[in-house]
Amino acid sequence: MEKLGEDFFAKPTLTLAEFLLGKVFVHNAGDGRCYKGRIVETEAYLAEGDEACHAFRGRTKRNKVMYGPPGTLYVYFTYGCHYLMNIVTEREGVAGAVLIRAMEPIAGLAHMNKNRNVVRTVDLMNGPGKLTRAMDITLAHNGMNLSGDTVFIEEGENVTQNLICSSKRIGITKSTDLSWRRYVAGSPFVSKSKPGPPPVKRKVMLES
Repeated sequence: MEKLGEDFFAKPTLTLAEFLLGKVFVHNAGDGRCYKGRIVETEAYLAEGDEACHAFRGRTKRNKVMYGPPGTLYVYFTYGCHYLMNIVTEREGVAGAVLIRAMEPIAGLAHMNKNRNVVRTVDLMNGPGKLTRAMDITLAHNGMNLSGDTVFIEEGENVTQNLICSSKRIGITKSTDLSWRRYVAGSPFVSKSKPGPPPVKRKVMLES
């Protein structure tokens, strides 16, 4: 499959949160291990007006990667046990990122099962901390550019006029009114959330 170039990532954060759905994230981990997952769920975060964003109060040592060029990987450690993976958006100097919340595993499943030790394939990557463990993504990948050969994104399936659901973001306590979560309707690989208002289905055209 074709590797996506830097131009693909140079989009507004909310736009990229939608365009990433259906794309394939690849991690060439070495030693014959190659992980691939199709992105089925994302969340957008912006410094301006979004208290849940790490960069809401400005640049720090932790969030400085968010101010870098679009297409950079921003990985951080949280809850004392999870790595979460984001893709930097916006122009350089403006903090924004898309959290990858869930993927459908499509390659490297044997290694993913070893990393996660779960029974059902559907449970391998249905959460942002689960998918990084499955794909062996750690702080060592923080700041990597997605135009390289270690981590990158492929075109994946040619998804056009796909139904995309929008909802409020999960697991946050600030700026909870923003409906900046996007996910593929009907995908069994989407992360689980508490019951709430019905999601809004939006018909959008994704880039080929």
